[in-house]
Amino acid sequence: MRRAVKVLPMADSSASSFRTPAPAKINLHLRVGPPAADGFHPLLSWMVTVALFDILEFTLVDGPLGVALSCDDPAIPIDASNLIVKTASALLEANRASSAAPMRDRRVAISLQKRIPVGAGLGGGSSDGAFTLLALARLLGLNWSALQLSDFAACFGSDLSFFFHGPSSICTGRGQIVHPIPVPKPRWAVLILPQIHMATPAVYRRFDEMHLGHAESLENPPDWQQWTTLSALDLLPRLVNDLEAPAFSLSQPLADLHAHATTLAGRIVRMSGSGSSLFTLFDEKDEAETSADQLRLKLGVDVRAAELCPPSHQYDG
Repeated sequence: MRRAVKVLPMADSSASSFRTPAPAKINLHLRVGPPAADGFHPLLSWMVTVALFDILEFTLVDGPLGVALSCDDPAIPIDASNLIVKTASALLEANRASSAAPMRDRRVAISLQKRIPVGAGLGGGSSDGAFTLLALARLLGLNWSALQLSDFAACFGSDLSFFFHGPSSICTGRGQIVHPIPVPKPRWAVLILPQIHMATPAVYRRFDEMHLGHAESLENPPDWQQWTTLSALDLLPRLVNDLEAPAFSLSQPLADLHAHATTLAGRIVRMSGSGSSLFTLFDEKDEAETSADQLRLKLGVDVRAAELCPPSHQYDG
């Protein structure tokens, strides 16, 4: 069952701005079935938040209904194709349409500091979209529960719903059905972040070309409660990502990096989502930081030690 519905706090009527970090996620475990009739692939995934954050700042002003987005990364589109703009515009319109009494239009200016790599399987765009909805609901004083926002967000992408229910959840369906579970015993990940952009649709196309989807991989889920009690070295051999083979077949540099990182780390290394980020797990912070320093030096790419399921106060705004 989903956890109890949480009602978001009403905004202070004088509040007009809000700042919040938006955390990345990793897929600890990801099984993918064959495409359904609608073309989407059913999933079974254990997702957790990780202490790598984009920073979002919102300012509400009177004016014609609309959204203005700015970003410190010029490579990020800031037009209507951006998920932040899509979700913010939709919520502003829904708020106006559902109001029983005439209300003044509100514009929202949004500033994004981009820290989560794009095309890395870390859910940065989805997190930004989800936390945009959370922030605007607070600023507008909407009495929407997390479950209502999660359902509203699902039409914008399968990963958004997780961020309303995390920090540790099992995601099924297309990813939009979320069942929170306890956080894993290993609380630290080493993230390997190569500058390789993996396009999710291309990875799924290759997955289908390789005939890798099997319904039975989704039908017998693990004992998640038992998995959450395992140490890093006991948990890692159980973790699977069905998208690794197609991603590695599309990018030989990524395949080579994975093999090299596995040898250097001396433990199993997994890929998150459709790539390109890689990770391994540790029980202790010191171990993770030492490994990250060594891998960064030897691999020549960005490597970081990051806390799994960071405390909520780190991104409550």
